Amino acid sequence: MNVAFGPLRVLPLVALLAALPAGNAASSDGAHAPASASSVAASARTAASAATATSVERGRYLVRAGDCESCHTAPGGKELAGGYPIPTPFGVIYSTNLTPDRENGIGAWSKDDFWNALHRGKDDEGEHLYPAMPYPWFTKMSRADVDAIKDYLATVPAADVRNKAPELPWPLSWRTVMAGWNLLFFHEGEMQPDPAKSAEWNRGAYLVEGPGHCGACHTPKNALGAVKRDEAFRGGSVGEHWFAPSLTSDVRDGIGDWSVAEIVEYLKTGSNDKTASAGEMTNVVRNSTQYLSDSDLKAIAVYLKDIPATREEANAAAASAETIRRGEAVYVDNCTGCHMDNGAGLAKVFPPLAKSASIQASDPGSLLHVVLGGAVMAAPKTKPTGLAMPGFRDKLNDQQIAEVVSYIRNAWGNHGSPVDAATVAKVRKAEIESPQGDPGAKRAEMLVCRSRGAPATCPAPAAERAPAPGHS
Repeated sequence: MNVAFGPLRVLPLVALLAALPAGNAASSDGAHAPASASSVAASARTAASAATATSVERGRYLVRAGDCESCHTAPGGKELAGGYPIPTPFGVIYSTNLTPDRENGIGAWSKDDFWNALHRGKDDEGEHLYPAMPYPWFTKMSRADVDAIKDYLATVPAADVRNKAPELPWPLSWRTVMAGWNLLFFHEGEMQPDPAKSAEWNRGAYLVEGPGHCGACHTPKNALGAVKRDEAFRGGSVGEHWFAPSLTSDVRDGIGDWSVAEIVEYLKTGSNDKTASAGEMTNVVRNSTQYLSDSDLKAIAVYLKDIPATREEANAAAASAETIRRGEAVYVDNCTGCHMDNGAGLAKVFPPLAKSASIQASDPGSLLHVVLGGAVMAAPKTKPTGLAMPGFRDKLNDQQIAEVVSYIRNAWGNHGSPVDAATVAKVRKAEIESPQGDPGAKRAEMLVCRSRGAPATCPAPAAERAPAPGHS
């Protein structure tokens, strides 16, 4: 991150001037008169104010790097006031109020309290936090960065929004059990640079492993919800059958054939020549990565490109010839208009399906979500035309969706396991029952409204929610 720290250098100079005896200053008949105590104090206040402003801006940048808004701003809710439902295999956890409201937010928290939350996973009263708040990654952040985040959060509008209790069964509702989880899976401590790597690589590692907490989604988890560190970045479930694909150098289902420039473009805009974002990754681009500096995005790309490939899995059992035939027919009728008959899509507009890592992912859940519920592109400032893909949940039945997805995962050189109707039914049920609402129905309502020529008054689904004014 390129942040100027110039004002901080003024403080030692001011302190030195204040300590000088009057006799050391030049007399009024030859040069400068001794500085008055009030002028020195004013200079100190100016320097301190500039340093605070710098810290606030630094914190603002880090809040974006940490994608805090995506989880801590509920659909239609106040900025960073919490209440966003986070589904887990154990129940629903709601994000908390990060505004400076003293009763419900963190306005009464000291910087030490905030440091303990991010670094040790404990709140201001010493209660354990649940790792849905990614303190296992935030612990790697420096104290200066954590303090800067606290400085910035003190500037957002205070919101009198009460925190919601998590919906967890006993004994998980008893936060003390997290002490045992932490003992087994939490590794506290700031990240240390690798002297064998470049400064750019180390910057990328810090952003990915720390505030960006990319491994929280892109790494498999065990039965207790802890990441499998020996399988880092090989792709992982993010709940409700969504799957974050591999970030390793595997070619088939990772980013092995992506260039550094393509990774930067994807993080900056939500799409590149190989794919387009969907699901929560669209929110990550919209609320986080589009705001990062080009140098930081390049550092992230350099670090990701250094993650080695895993041993390639043997090709999954091929879908039957009849499934492929039926799936191709569904594809021709419903998909060729945008994705073309050869699966190549349209460059920079409709993402390709051929040789796509997300299409060939080991878990087809995210692809099924997109086919069922549709998707909306991120539409950042650098690529404002955010196209929407309609969902086919109400047009195609489970068997048809299973067949077309099996076809897509095995056409044009793709190699992905076939999908059955029972798997489609599970994803369909998860979409409908999601505590985050029914994105398929909301997108359908939005698209119908826009087709009637009234976009300004059309409802926006959660994935399209705009940042709050003044703190975007």
